[in-house]
Amino acid sequence: MTEREFTPEEADRLLPELSESLRRVREARQVILGAGERVRRTAPMNGGGGQGKEYWEALAILRREVESITAQGIILRDAESGLLDFPTRREGREGFLCWRLGEGRVGYWHGPETGFSGRKPL
Repeated sequence: MTEREFTPEEADRLLPELSESLRRVREARQVILGAGERVRRTAPMNGGGGQGKEYWEALAILRREVESITAQGIILRDAESGLLDFPTRREGREGFLCWRLGEGRVGYWHGPETGFSGRKPL
């Protein structure tokens, strides 16, 4: 596990910033998925044109946002659903506070062996 452990209150305080970051990740991901094939086909001929610029900007945004999240000790489990895990200690053992974009607060946790399907209310 990472060195940093979060309390539910610490994780909750980060949610507004993380929500915005995850929205940018999702938007960039959609641009990348939509433009990727077209850029690969046209890049040898004209550098990708306007679509290529949008694609490369989206890649930079995606990288910046994901690095920002992980630098805080938070684990991005699924970019599309905005699923994050915050390392914690619960019931005397290592675990994760579990939150997904759209949830009002961090209200669940799970052990390292169970993942999202094993979420339990705090």
